[in-house]
Amino acid sequence: MAKVQLLGNKTDGYQLTVDGEPFFIKGAGLEFGHLKSLAEAGGNAFRTWRVVNGERDAIDILNEADALGLKVCMGLDIARERHGFDYSDQDAVIAQNEQMMIDVNRLKGHPALLMWGLGNELNLRAKNDAVWDAIEDLAVRIKKADPDHPVTTMLAGIDAGTVSAIAQRSPSLDFLSFQIYGEIDQLPEILEKVGYDGPYQVTEWGPTGHWESPETHWGRPFEPSSTQKANDIARRYEEIILADSKCCLGAYIFLWGQKQERTSTWYGMFLEKGERTAAVDVMQKAWTGNWPEHQAPQIQSLRLNEQEATTSVEGSVGQVFRAEIDAAENHDHLISWRVREEVPAALQSDGGDFEPTPPTIESLLETQSKRFEFTVSQPGEYRLFCQIDTPHHCAAVTNIPFLITSKPRKLARLLNLFGKKAA
Repeated sequence: MAKVQLLGNKTDGYQLTVDGEPFFIKGAGLEFGHLKSLAEAGGNAFRTWRVVNGERDAIDILNEADALGLKVCMGLDIARERHGFDYSDQDAVIAQNEQMMIDVNRLKGHPALLMWGLGNELNLRAKNDAVWDAIEDLAVRIKKADPDHPVTTMLAGIDAGTVSAIAQRSPSLDFLSFQIYGEIDQLPEILEKVGYDGPYQVTEWGPTGHWESPETHWGRPFEPSSTQKANDIARRYEEIILADSKCCLGAYIFLWGQKQERTSTWYGMFLEKGERTAAVDVMQKAWTGNWPEHQAPQIQSLRLNEQEATTSVEGSVGQVFRAEIDAAENHDHLISWRVREEVPAALQSDGGDFEPTPPTIESLLETQSKRFEFTVSQPGEYRLFCQIDTPHHCAAVTNIPFLITSKPRKLARLLNLFGKKAA
């Protein structure tokens, strides 16, 4: 079993140690796989969101982590108020905490364990501060059963009310964990504004989030290309995370894997078939000082009917659309084009919950053509994806949202002139 300690003070700064040795977290959000690639890229830790993930037992995950020299921030899946849990129901709270302690007692002696993460974004759209009383009760129980591993909770963003409530109601937490995306560029100012000057780790960060990105006039967010995301990630790690050597204990980039959240490419550092993007490359460079032997390709821009995404591209049923990608020439690279429906608004996830992957309606796969022509037969909201693959299983990807109306605008205007309504 590893003994993990939080050392330091507000004057001299804070530091984690593992068996007496300094340990700065070079981590990623990771739960279902890719452990080996994280270790190969120079990472030293990862976090999970739950003990039971439906795919692998926690002991199996910890064993593999230990074999690879990785430490684990083990998440305990505390129920959220936004999912209907009532933190005023003391019987339900007690039952939940007792269930959590079963997992704590089972896993506390594992050598790969780094710390305990109590819940994920319990403050997101929550109103009942009694949740922090429940967290305090669980933290006290854990620290009594396992004094060798710190206890924290993961927060959605950083706000003064939550920080104050935790300080008053959950004093047994060792430090706070923040999840922040585009706003991470203002992290020092935000911490000063809310009055938090204690130790912290960043348990989710990476590209700018979909909720804080500019949108089309019909409300669909513009997603940065994998190239732009990698540039943002490299800058944020250097200028924000590493710059706070006094209070920041390290960070876990999100996501060392792939998931659907507004798109299938927004947050994953890998794509649907496991292709590595440039975000992995820049983190390897940051963690080890060396680039991988084969780097992911880069994309400069994507245009649809000679328009950038930010113009809110529109068209009509049956209209021929012409797309063109601007990227470096390479005869080994293959380009794939896909048109997908947008996720219906009613099925969009909240706070990272499950979201269905929308269907592909048109595609041109593994070509070397930087141009793609297509038509759409039904009105609706769509997104064109372009992916560039290399022989080394790494890729670049970008996309552009567009809107299809049932009739061309000129035809609609003519119909209106004659007193007829366009569909």
